[in-house]
Amino acid sequence: MRLRPYAWMPGPLRWFARVVTVLLAIALVLAAVLVVTVRQSFPQVEGTVRLPGLTGNVEIYRDKYGIPHIYADTAEDLFMAQGFVHAQDRYWEMDFRRHVTAGRLSELFGATTLDSDKAIRTMGWRKVAEQELPELTERTRRFLDSYAKGVNSWTAANPNASDRSLEYSILKAQNGAYDPEPWTPLDSVAWLKAMAWDLRSNLEDEIDRALALTALPPERVAQLYPGYPYDEHEPIVTRGTIDRERFDQTAEPRTRQDTRTGARALAQAARALDAVPSTIGATDREGIGSNSWVVSGEHTKSGKPLLANDPHLSAQLPSVWYQVGLHCRVPSEACPYDVTGFSFSGVPGVIIGHTDKIAWGFTNLGPDVADLFLEKVDGDTYLYQGEQVPLETRQERIEVAGGAPVTITVRSTLHGPLVNEVMGAVEPSGEANAVALSWTALMPGRTVDAIFELNQAGDWHEFRAAAALFEVPAQNLVYADTSGTIGYQAPGRIPVRKSGDGTVPVPGWTGEYDWNTAPIPYDQLPSVRNPAEGFVVTANNAVIDPRRYRPHLTEDWSYGYRSQRILDLLREEIGKGQVDAATMARVQRDDRNLFAGTLVPSLMAVDLAGPAKEARGLLDGWNGAQDAGSAAAAYFNAVWRHLLELTFHDELPEGARPNGGDRWYEVVAGLLRDPDDPYWDDTRTEGITERRDDILRQAMASAFQELSELLGDDVKAWRWGDLHGLKLTHGSLGTSGIAPIEALFNRGPLASAGGKDAVNATGWNVLEGYAVTTVPSMRMVVDLGDLDESRWINLTGASGHAFHENYWDQAELWARGEMLPMRSDAGSVTKAAVHTLRLRP
Repeated sequence: MRLRPYAWMPGPLRWFARVVTVLLAIALVLAAVLVVTVRQSFPQVEGTVRLPGLTGNVEIYRDKYGIPHIYADTAEDLFMAQGFVHAQDRYWEMDFRRHVTAGRLSELFGATTLDSDKAIRTMGWRKVAEQELPELTERTRRFLDSYAKGVNSWTAANPNASDRSLEYSILKAQNGAYDPEPWTPLDSVAWLKAMAWDLRSNLEDEIDRALALTALPPERVAQLYPGYPYDEHEPIVTRGTIDRERFDQTAEPRTRQDTRTGARALAQAARALDAVPSTIGATDREGIGSNSWVVSGEHTKSGKPLLANDPHLSAQLPSVWYQVGLHCRVPSEACPYDVTGFSFSGVPGVIIGHTDKIAWGFTNLGPDVADLFLEKVDGDTYLYQGEQVPLETRQERIEVAGGAPVTITVRSTLHGPLVNEVMGAVEPSGEANAVALSWTALMPGRTVDAIFELNQAGDWHEFRAAAALFEVPAQNLVYADTSGTIGYQAPGRIPVRKSGDGTVPVPGWTGEYDWNTAPIPYDQLPSVRNPAEGFVVTANNAVIDPRRYRPHLTEDWSYGYRSQRILDLLREEIGKGQVDAATMARVQRDDRNLFAGTLVPSLMAVDLAGPAKEARGLLDGWNGAQDAGSAAAAYFNAVWRHLLELTFHDELPEGARPNGGDRWYEVVAGLLRDPDDPYWDDTRTEGITERRDDILRQAMASAFQELSELLGDDVKAWRWGDLHGLKLTHGSLGTSGIAPIEALFNRGPLASAGGKDAVNATGWNVLEGYAVTTVPSMRMVVDLGDLDESRWINLTGASGHAFHENYWDQAELWARGEMLPMRSDAGSVTKAAVHTLRLRP
């Protein structure tokens, strides 16, 4: 007798079991369909592929992490193969980015991204790139063409969009008619505008100051922007000045010799700028930065320099970086490239890395390269030096998936586009009623040329010549070479103002705050070669003390907590003995909170009763270490968050409230010295005047209450990593609001050590919680004594394909502070290869 399924069950359970079985069967079918769909887009990494346009054979070796090393006989073949490989692994990311930079996201996603498109069309990123392209060298344009051919060869071989990436299958539900256009050199050039935008320095600080001035008198706003502590935190360059129109590292300086605001227009401008999506940065701009440093051979075990770099960018999936080796089989003048490092998918070449002779790293220089000009607009004219001048206008048509096209009118003054009008026009009035943006990235430049020059540089002079072309974004460049030279160069197009310091929006109608035609000359920017100390450290700190350097760079540096910690650690390690790559990596992982030594003594001195007193006991003897398992770090950071809210939220407008960066360390340090400062008083409590200890006491109590609810009542069981988790969020679909889609693409969370303005700079925003928002997006240590002893790690992985084994296979290693071998020698590359793909003409 055959037993009928579920016959032994009671009736209701039989019904339930049948339903469950059907649902499981459907789920299995859908899972099978998903697996097939996903795998269709995985790249071919073995065998032979014909690539029309190649002039010779190309080999691509990948290790188990999917990191490719490409070998070719001509530069054109090399970059064509790089375009092919980038497209294999990251085509959706590339396609999405070019829609961002062109202000065309609404073509993909409909009206939800209109604000972003309006803002970018208003600034005109793509139009500036169109002006740049013909100004690049013929060689650069040839390489960009080769790269585009490689991308398009891959797409031609994969005509079905669903075969290109899972994201295209998801997109069909909303925009089934979408078909990607061929890649062009312009798509690569425009991407650098996005990089510049995310590293644009102090634009938000200008707005924040202006908004704060609408609520507080100037002297109280000045407290919120303390000067850089030059005597406590060393600048990058400690010697030299401009002498005979050039920066001379041996010269010594000679003896040196009210803003109007349109509040409504500024608020609209702030919303317009916030609408621009972050591409390599994050909404938490104070977490954007980087560390880099270089140590000369006199202090190293090998007798050759070591160089370290870890840029702090957004925690996104896939990582903005793509690891690659680009190798001419026989380097020559026609094919001079032997470079390994981190690239941007969509852009040929290597952005950060090493050749066979030199290594370089970047951190954001952070000069003031953008100003907001308040304008008086009347109809189609604006006031300038007593005359009504016609506005420049242009029309921008934005295609919208599932809707009618939207046309906007972009209006500009001589200072730049009116960015406030993205969020609606302002009615004319006697005061400022519009805001124009001046930004160096809206001027054509030659940064793309710089990439190819850096990638073939062989010594300090060739490196500096390449750096001279790197105009936007302005970066601190550290340098080392196999001959033993180390150095630092500040490049970039940095404006010279006729008046003012760029800290607040300024009247545009007077002309007195306009920029000079020429920026600071390159030869006058700070530069150091083989400093006496034997090392150079950059971490977004001040470049040079203005008491020895005349041109104005900015007033809004990072305040030097990370840089000083790195300097102190390096001096300590040098004192112990010779430094090696492991030493450099250990410094990169340092998670110490340097503000703890200032704040904890004040917290311990406050009379405190109740359960919060037990939590405060965690801080007794704590050295500021913020490892993922630290209970003290969890409590300290919670106290910091509540302290900032209790101290400042009652008086500062929403846009100017603290998000927790090191500027606020300096602000609070000053307030701690004055128990009666008005900032301590909570203006929301009528008839009561709070003092310092009242706020400190309340912050500790509120932190205890919050962590008890989140982590339990056992204070010793609290873990910083349980609060400070890193969720890897897909750069385009990861915040769709549709849980199943987010589950397909997002990963994590991973418990994270470190914190904002620790060397291990896992940033978080006190306005939003404790989750990681910005990270060391990669880590690299280059050993110039033996390049194959170099180490690197990416935040996620080589692949942009969800469910591919290399999608996020480096993430857990990254979270543990581990690194991978950074192979570049042909023998070690081929020995480590697990896949070999051959491209043939």
